[in-house]
Amino acid sequence: MQDDLFGDALPLPPANTPDHAKSRANPDLSALRGMARVLPAPAGQEWRALAGQLPAPLRFGVSTWSYPGWEGLVWDGEYDSSTLSRHGLGAYHRHPLLRTVCVDRTFWQPLTASQYAGYAGQVDDDFRFVVKCPSSITDAQVRGEEGRTREANSVFLDPSLAVQEFVRPALEGLGAKLGVLVFQLSPLPLGWLSRSASLLEKLGHMLAAVREALSAHEAVIVAVEVRDPELLGQAMVDTLKAHGATFCLGLHGKMPPIDAQLPMLRALWPGPLVCRWNLNRVFGPYGYADAQKKHDPFNALLSEDIPTRTVLARTIRGITGAGQPAYVTVSNDAEGCAPLSILKLAQAIAG
Repeated sequence: MQDDLFGDALPLPPANTPDHAKSRANPDLSALRGMARVLPAPAGQEWRALAGQLPAPLRFGVSTWSYPGWEGLVWDGEYDSSTLSRHGLGAYHRHPLLRTVCVDRTFWQPLTASQYAGYAGQVDDDFRFVVKCPSSITDAQVRGEEGRTREANSVFLDPSLAVQEFVRPALEGLGAKLGVLVFQLSPLPLGWLSRSASLLEKLGHMLAAVREALSAHEAVIVAVEVRDPELLGQAMVDTLKAHGATFCLGLHGKMPPIDAQLPMLRALWPGPLVCRWNLNRVFGPYGYADAQKKHDPFNALLSEDIPTRTVLARTIRGITGAGQPAYVTVSNDAEGCAPLSILKLAQAIAG
C-alpha cells in the first residue's frame, strides 16, 4: 500500500440509505416516556443531518455508556450511573451518530447468552455490538488486586474456552447484532515476548477455533488488539491473515501513535477497520487514573488530540471509501468526552 493511506482520494460510498435514516428517525419522546426509564437527549437529534453525510459502512460508538455527565449530549436529563448502566442503552442507540458500542464488561467477566440478549433487546436491528473476550483467556497472567501478577494463566488463549465462554454466548445472545469480537492481549511477560513464534502459533490455534465457530456468521469481524509494540510486524500479519482476522488499532499510551500502527492495516489490506481509541498518550502508559481525574464528569474536550483525530478521520475515509466496514469506538479518556470526540471525527469526515 502507498503511504497516502489506503487511497485517500477514493470517493466516499453512499451516505446512509433512506431505510437506514428512517430506522433512526427522530423518536417521539412523548411515546418513549411511558416505555423507557432513560430518554435520549433532544439536542442529540441536531446531529442527524451530519450523520446522514457519513459513509454507510462506518459505525461510531463509545466504550460503555453509564456516564451521567453526558446529560444533554446523550441523555435528556440527570441519571445516576447505575440507572444508565441498566437502562441507558435504549436511549444511547437513538443518538444518530452512535451505531455501535464496545461492551467492556465482558473483559472482566464472561457474560451469558441471556445477558447478551438483554442488551440486544434494547436496540434496533441496525445496531451492532463490539465485545471483548474475557481477560481470563487473553491475559497470559492471572492477576490479583490492582493488577498484580499472581501466577501464569494455564488457559491463556485456550481455543475451546474462547469458543465456549465467549463466542457461542455472544452469538446466541446478540445474533445478527454482533459486529466485532475483540481479543485484546494484555501486556505480556518477557517469557512470552521472547518466544513470539510460540505465542503466535498459540494465537493461531485459538483464532482457527473462533473462525470455525463463526462459519455461519461471516459478517462478524474478528480483531486482535495488543499492548506490546514488539508484536507489530509481519509475523502477526501472517497469523491474522491465515485465520481471517484483522488488527485492531489500539490507541493507547502503551502503544505507538496511530501513524506507526497503520502499516499493520496496509499489510492486511483490503480489510475492515476496527479501532479503539482508549487513552490519550499525554497521560502515559499507566495514566487511566490521571485521565479520569482530569476529565470527570466527561462532558467536555479537556485533552484534545487533534493530530490523532486528523489521521483517524483520514483513515476512516480511505477504508470506508473502498467499501470496507469501519467500527470506531472512543473512550472518555481519549479527549475527555467520547460523544464530543465522535462529533469532531464525524465533522472531519463529512467535511
